[in-house]
Amino acid sequence: MEYSTLGHSGLSVSRVCLGTMTWGTQNNQADANAQIEYALARGINFIDTAEMYAVPPTADTYGTTETIIGNWIAANPGRRDEFYLASKIAGNGLKYIRGGGDITGEAILKAIDDSLARLQTDYIDLYQLHWPNRTSPHFGKHAPGRINFTDVDTAAHSAQMLEILQALDESVQAGKIRHFGLSDDTPWGINEYVRLAEQHKLTRVTAIQNEFNLLHSKDWPYLIENCVHQQVAFLPWSPLAAGALTGKYLNGARPEGSRWSKAQRNGLFRDTEQSNAAVGAYCDVAQKHGLTPAQLALAWCDQVDGVTSTIIGATSMDQLKEDIDAFAITLSDSVLADIAEVHKEFPVPF
Repeated sequence: MEYSTLGHSGLSVSRVCLGTMTWGTQNNQADANAQIEYALARGINFIDTAEMYAVPPTADTYGTTETIIGNWIAANPGRRDEFYLASKIAGNGLKYIRGGGDITGEAILKAIDDSLARLQTDYIDLYQLHWPNRTSPHFGKHAPGRINFTDVDTAAHSAQMLEILQALDESVQAGKIRHFGLSDDTPWGINEYVRLAEQHKLTRVTAIQNEFNLLHSKDWPYLIENCVHQQVAFLPWSPLAAGALTGKYLNGARPEGSRWSKAQRNGLFRDTEQSNAAVGAYCDVAQKHGLTPAQLALAWCDQVDGVTSTIIGATSMDQLKEDIDAFAITLSDSVLADIAEVHKEFPVPF
């Protein structure tokens, strides 16, 4: 297993981060226990979760994944220091979570305490804002004209961010969290938190996790360059585009029990004619070079300059093993050239 430094934190995290969002829907406690044990044995020391999980998010499954992780920690009290644990506070829009309201300083303090209780731990290594209060160009909203940046009240959002940052800093000082990060945010979001931290001598942003994969590479180059020079770790989520890049959903297939066979909060916005054509082309590249489609997509993501650790998720042990094995693969110049040709043909397929 290879390791990278998590932003400016000094923490050395595995280049594979174990994602957990299926635990509580597609996976049960026994599945989760087995995945944790296997990941730790393979050298993974970074686990990511969120208060909103499991997915698809519902009032009934809210907090379930953290509870499952907490049960493992409680059963293995001497092993908490074997891994860095990341969690997230949900943003606005889900009525069953704090009435669907914005992230505020008060919400931060309560959400951290609630997560700590579910996780049965005294601290969270990386605490992230799942999405910002303003609408950001994520979850299929990245095409020009989908959102209007000029509608945002910059001063009001900056004031909100300062209040959030003050609560995060209070939590760092109390030892409840060690570092904070962003998710589904933008260069402006990163830089405004950096500016506010410097101005008010508060805790500094450490990481950001955004969707990043062969079908959705909008963060290259501008956000990733920003991360490198601001010492903010870049953590891709959904490196397989919610499973699409495995090829299992080609031609309208919906394998029983798979994620796309379930209702999705944001719809199946990745399921487009262009996406299917792109996935088919990437599958052809993988076959040409003796790789599985998943190995191709994951190894590519890992080799992108500026990526710190890639968040993977699996519903079966076979999937988990294949995914982790992909990070030992170095794609040759020939493979990368073939990938680049497909990417050039399908730069924004959804």
